[in-house]
Amino acid sequence: MTDTTMKLDDTVQAAPSSARASLRIGPLPITVYLAAVLVCAAAIYTGKLPNDVIGGLSVLMLLGFLLGKLGQTVPVLNRIGGTAILCLFVPAALVAYGLMPEPALKAIATTFRTANFQYFFIACLVAGSILGMPHRVLVQGFIRMFVPLLVGTLSAIAVGITVGLLFGHSPKETFFFVIIPIVGGGLAEGVLPLSIAYSEMLHRPQADLVAQMVPAALLGNVVAIVAAGLLARLGEKRRDLNGQGMLVKTGDNDILGPARTDQPIDLALLGAGIVLSCVLFVLGMALAPHTGIPGPILMIIAAVALKLTKLLPAEMELGAYQINKFMSTNLTFAILVAMGTLLVSWQQLVASFNPGYIAVCTTTVLAMVASGFFVGKWLNMYPVEAAIVTACHSGLGGTGDVAILGAADRMGLMAFAQIATRVGGAIMIVIATLAMKVAY
Repeated sequence: MTDTTMKLDDTVQAAPSSARASLRIGPLPITVYLAAVLVCAAAIYTGKLPNDVIGGLSVLMLLGFLLGKLGQTVPVLNRIGGTAILCLFVPAALVAYGLMPEPALKAIATTFRTANFQYFFIACLVAGSILGMPHRVLVQGFIRMFVPLLVGTLSAIAVGITVGLLFGHSPKETFFFVIIPIVGGGLAEGVLPLSIAYSEMLHRPQADLVAQMVPAALLGNVVAIVAAGLLARLGEKRRDLNGQGMLVKTGDNDILGPARTDQPIDLALLGAGIVLSCVLFVLGMALAPHTGIPGPILMIIAAVALKLTKLLPAEMELGAYQINKFMSTNLTFAILVAMGTLLVSWQQLVASFNPGYIAVCTTTVLAMVASGFFVGKWLNMYPVEAAIVTACHSGLGGTGDVAILGAADRMGLMAFAQIATRVGGAIMIVIATLAMKVAY
């Protein structure tokens, strides 16, 4: 055998090993990932999985990395936000068909609900996205985003009611029980208070009203996720429409570049970013009972005030930005899995799949997204980013925003998304409650 043949044989034998070494599930090499899965599986089936954040995060991150990898590689899905879709609906199906082990389910519930880990995640995203963005973009973005949001909401109502009429639904039914749940700010922030108000005025059981409205909110969020994924793909092909996570065109190429990406990670500043995020969230929650304004909105206001007044040293802002990037890079899939496990009802979702209902939900969200795209372009905003932020008006609260922005890889827009979801949702709930008194 010649030296050339021997080298060729060595290359062929080394190729599979090299491929295995390069294959990663999330940040983990495949061998490390499989070992971690075996450890967690053994703990689950022997009843030894800790019922706390450690056990919950172990399950959430491992499942999230796997579903995220599949969503990024499966054809078609990888073009429409498949990571968010799989992370939301696979866990929901596992729970519905009794395939989610009870110890894992308990640990996830403890992490997501009892420990409120999702609020920590959202706090880091919001604080970092605001404090890390250029001053000029922050000012121009917050002022301009309300126009596409308003036009998008009016378009969604008009189109949704029109399509509802085509399928035999009355305008009142479509408006109060399909459109409003979609744009009301989510489940806990929108559907829950709506169901209480509707129940008192219509003298119907609250549980029936919740069951009637939840599918609309879920389907609307799914359409928004898919739309965000498609918008991201459009942005890759049309660079003139794509701000790469920047909402406003400023005319300054330095500002339009990715913010602070060239700065080395500073471990001490990561700690400062965590403290700032948590303290801003605590401030918002402490002031909420005295102001009547939701805590997350007050947190945004406080972060914006710090940014505008330039009270924080620049390195503190950098710390908030870096913890934002750490959280969005490593924990987005895990949060989506928790949301799918605990908030998405597979049975309600399947039951709502009839042509008329799907058509109303789909056209409502698409009208809103299209309005954001074209109005944003007219206002000198990047159309892709403007449409994605407007799509968040149909998000399921903060976790819905994570799903939509995750599908588009635009986590830096979280502050604007929270305004669209929470402020826009709160306004729509008030309008719906007042209109219900007149309509019924």
